[in-house]
Amino acid sequence: MTDDDRPDPDALLREVEQQEQQALRGRLKIFFGASPGVGKTYAMLGAARELRAKGVDVVCGVVETHGRQETQRLLEGLQLLPRARLGEGARAVQEFDLAAALQRRPAVLLVDELAHSNAPGSRHPKRWQDVEELLAAGIDVYTTLNVQHLDSVSHIVASIAEVPVRETVPDSLFQQADDVVLVDLPPDELLQRLREGKVYVAAQAARALRNFFRKGNLLALRQLALRLTAERVDSQMRSYRSTQVGGAVWSASEALLVCVGPDNGPGLVRAAARLAEALHARWHVVYAETPPLQQLAEARRAAILKLLQLGRDLGAHSAVLAGQQAAAEVLAYARTHNLNRVLMARHRRRSWWRELRHGSFARALGALAPDLDLILLAPESDAGQPVAEPAGGVGEAAPLPWRDYAWSLAGSAAVTLLASPLLGYFDLSNMVMLFLAGVVLTAWRLGRGPAVLAAFVNVLAFDFFYVPPRFTFGVSDVQYLFTFSVMLGVGLLIGHLTSGLRYQVRVAKLREGRARDLYALSRDLSGALTVEQVVDFGLGSVRNGFRARAALLLLGKDEKLYPADSPDPAGPIDDVDTDLARWCLEHEEPAGIGTNTLPALGLLYLPLKAPMRVRGVLVVAPSLQRNVLVPEQRRLLDTIATQIAIALERVHFVEVAQETLVAMEAERLRNSVLSALSHDLRTPLTSLIGAADLLRMRAASEAPTLQAQADSIGKQSRRVARMVEDMLEMARLQSGRVRLRKDWQSLEELLGSALRELDEEQLAQHPLSLDLPADLPLIQVDAQLIERVFVNLLDNALKYTPAGTRIGVSARALGRVLRVSVWDEGPGLPRGREQELFDKFARGQSESPVPGVGLGLAICRSVIEAHGGSIGALNRPEGGAGFSFELPLRASPELASEQADEPADDGPDQTAEDIAHDQPAADPRG
Repeated sequence: MTDDDRPDPDALLREVEQQEQQALRGRLKIFFGASPGVGKTYAMLGAARELRAKGVDVVCGVVETHGRQETQRLLEGLQLLPRARLGEGARAVQEFDLAAALQRRPAVLLVDELAHSNAPGSRHPKRWQDVEELLAAGIDVYTTLNVQHLDSVSHIVASIAEVPVRETVPDSLFQQADDVVLVDLPPDELLQRLREGKVYVAAQAARALRNFFRKGNLLALRQLALRLTAERVDSQMRSYRSTQVGGAVWSASEALLVCVGPDNGPGLVRAAARLAEALHARWHVVYAETPPLQQLAEARRAAILKLLQLGRDLGAHSAVLAGQQAAAEVLAYARTHNLNRVLMARHRRRSWWRELRHGSFARALGALAPDLDLILLAPESDAGQPVAEPAGGVGEAAPLPWRDYAWSLAGSAAVTLLASPLLGYFDLSNMVMLFLAGVVLTAWRLGRGPAVLAAFVNVLAFDFFYVPPRFTFGVSDVQYLFTFSVMLGVGLLIGHLTSGLRYQVRVAKLREGRARDLYALSRDLSGALTVEQVVDFGLGSVRNGFRARAALLLLGKDEKLYPADSPDPAGPIDDVDTDLARWCLEHEEPAGIGTNTLPALGLLYLPLKAPMRVRGVLVVAPSLQRNVLVPEQRRLLDTIATQIAIALERVHFVEVAQETLVAMEAERLRNSVLSALSHDLRTPLTSLIGAADLLRMRAASEAPTLQAQADSIGKQSRRVARMVEDMLEMARLQSGRVRLRKDWQSLEELLGSALRELDEEQLAQHPLSLDLPADLPLIQVDAQLIERVFVNLLDNALKYTPAGTRIGVSARALGRVLRVSVWDEGPGLPRGREQELFDKFARGQSESPVPGVGLGLAICRSVIEAHGGSIGALNRPEGGAGFSFELPLRASPELASEQADEPADDGPDQTAEDIAHDQPAADPRG
């Protein structure tokens, strides 16, 4: 295999990540048809009944039968979710209940009519957005879709059927579907069904036959549906060859740049999406805003922003470019992003004056970049235009700034008056410069239009008031005509250049302001040491930069959102929806203004996504929605949210590091105190135990009444001595100075030694049940430490269980580990705290009457983990507590054959079985 043949590791990693994400995501199956009435819902219900017969949990989220009896019969036996009621009174409507579907979580959910628009008040404006959330939650979805509702072909269908298409679905969702079932019906059969009333009622059917359901329309729609399905199959074939067979695939190096403007409609963006999908190309949508376009009416600019949003919804990157020449800005963007094809719409036939005034963008771009491919699309038909435009309409002309033109005339009059006293001192050729200066000042202050007016007025004023014969427009010398022409031309040129420079300065100031705000925020956040400082700096930047009210909801230690305390001078945001904020946090997606989730809200919710996790939600209430809809402003806001999230995460980890450092220092100090205290207690305890034993022996012969007291002193002294040993052992384990002395040991002998260490009186009160198979392998462990584990576990069982209850030990070899369990029939462990009991100084009850310091189980965990094993605890279903630990098994050494014939020692060690035989009989279960 050559280097070129080796697979790209980054590509393989991306593929594995995509497969992991796909495994967590639900599967989408679309029943696709050319028009209503072909039987999509019928086919979907038939597939659902087949799944239900196989035992699959199938639920109908929303199914529209439209009164068709054969479709309604298929609903029998299927669970149907109740619909949510939105609104009140006569305006109340019933919609698909997304929350109920997510709570029910069936294996397969039926959601009819994918392109349906939800009623106001729903979580998402479109039903396909509900489906996306269901898929993200891991629920499989069956749905239906007509070809006219695909976004990229809706304008084509509108031009064919001469009927506007109001509800669309992004092509990306159709392409990402796991299965697409084409439900096809010949046009003649569909028309017959329509006449028989099987599609619509009689009145609707007659109207549909005259309009949409004409045979020519149905043939065209059927061809379109078949072609789209064939393209999908072809794409699947290429993908299969690439991933499974290894065949060559068309390179995805193609890249498209789509240019939109005030004269374009959504058809251009949709056609670009189709072309990008066919070429497997990435694509961008841009709008180049020049000084004349700055004066567009707000409605037209809003329509352009909608085109950019449509491009983002269809999978494109979007940007607004600002410059003097649109072609130059587009070329620079194409070069920067390595885009080799430019797509634009051809203008309808324009007048020669408009062509001369505005020029041709395509010709200008072609002249600047002959190496770029320019693709011109036919202008959109009226049917392909949007159904409803915003107030004022896309064709509304920008209102003239009459005040600026009035100031321009006033400026010309001022220059004319100023020149009057200078006439006796300067020649007319020098007076011309004063009038040109007036044009420059007008262009700088008021813009291009007023500057053009000033140029013409100044020429006329100069001729009328100063060129002989004065106070007439006549001239005494024909050469003055040349002077007037040059003066007018120079004035127009200077005015144009000055207004352009004014526009560039304005754009530069805006960009500089954004960069300055980001720099200031980064500087302030880098020095923030507390969450309160991060909140104040972040919210201050949003409030000042976007003229908006803002609030932060931060994630607490209990995984709940809490509002950050930062008073807003403009007043708090009263209508913050915490449930929506929680949805943004969990889905890591924005909601509100300009998004696909509740876009009608007056607020924008942005998740604070840091490298490790989402830290909270930023809520913005802009005074003007356009402040957060312009792509540059939205990217700035996203950047600010990211900066806040990173700062919050940094402060969080600083706090964690400080807490960890304090805990480590406290642990070190505690271990030092334990070690010193234990050593100081060990000597007097040894003396006390020795004295108690001596007193007990003497009391047996001299003073029998003192024997019981001597026994009690000895027993309590040994208990305290064991606690001291535990503290010493814990200190040694924590210091890391313990070296394991491993040797091959028998589990029975280790357990027998541990049983001999226990209190004989307590052990006699509990039947002991042992389940140790005879073929248990030897284990390589530190015998003294494993004995301590058995002693601590059994001692716990003896102390916390009533007398007469059984205690058991069992062991099993499971593959490469040995699992040992110690169980009892006592009251069990505190619910939810089973693993906390292995922490140091942790006890089941804070005021337990049972003596102890809470180190026994912590020692067990340290010893087992030092051996490379694990330990855990649980409450047994039949009652009582159970502790289990696992130790790794290794190949046992083979014993020499002659050792088997050697006689046993005179004093064999007593095994666990021998000790168990001395206890009361017990049920061998365990």
